Amino acid sequence: MLIQSPIAWIGDRLDRVFHTVGSASDEEYWRENLQAGVLRIRRIGLSDLGQALSNGLADFAANRSDVIFLCVIYPLVGLVLARLASGYGVVPLLFPLASGFALVGPLAAVGLNEMSRRREQGEQVNWTAAFGVLRSPSISAIVGLGLLLIGIFLLWLVTAEAIYVLTLGPKPPVSIAAFAHDVFATARGWAMIVVGVGIGSLFAVLAFTISVVSFPLLLDRDVNIETAIWTSIQVVVANPLPMAAWGLIVATGLVLGSLPCLLGLVIVMPVLGHATWHLYRCVVE
Repeated sequence: MLIQSPIAWIGDRLDRVFHTVGSASDEEYWRENLQAGVLRIRRIGLSDLGQALSNGLADFAANRSDVIFLCVIYPLVGLVLARLASGYGVVPLLFPLASGFALVGPLAAVGLNEMSRRREQGEQVNWTAAFGVLRSPSISAIVGLGLLLIGIFLLWLVTAEAIYVLTLGPKPPVSIAAFAHDVFATARGWAMIVVGVGIGSLFAVLAFTISVVSFPLLLDRDVNIETAIWTSIQVVVANPLPMAAWGLIVATGLVLGSLPCLLGLVIVMPVLGHATWHLYRCVVE
């Protein structure tokens, strides 16, 4: 057994990544799923959500150290954004930034979907398997859908800024304490909360509806971005209660994972990311 220095270990892992990244043929990547065939939507129950979470937790447990190494970058990004937003002028955007992570969460989890896909096929999985997404023949559609979610996220930030300007603005708060007082102790503050939560919920429903199974489907089948989005919409329409419950589970998990200082996302994000793959397997025949 060779004991490597940290630098050598990182270099060896990066070398594996570069060998993983490349262009795979349709036959090599999808194997038996080369042709999409007819995509049938199943009706599922709340118990199926529990099974998806259980399977996601099993995927996480099987590759725990590898998955944590992969997903630690997301909490770090959140911490960097929070630090950049520490000036009083952007304090009103701290909550929209944090809540907006859910809008791009499916994109952030696509590597975890890939790990679950490969583990399901009986392959040996480590953190480099997440980069296998870059070998997918559907990578252009994955990037396109990711850009769409990022666009929704940016539009939400612009909208949140406009809501603040129309309620508590346009001047920035003089301190965090003063901002908290204005939000919770004034009529304008409560107006901002009600309008912000209401409009933010619409953004969340939109992003959730078009992406709940889109990324796993693009990884699993030879379909285009339009088919992936339409299938995701059909899943939500056919299973309104379970999908609403799933959205609540994701939102609650991200809130709890944000405490303290977003460090809980190291566990929450990989479990939810893996579980999304199994939810897709359950609901799309």
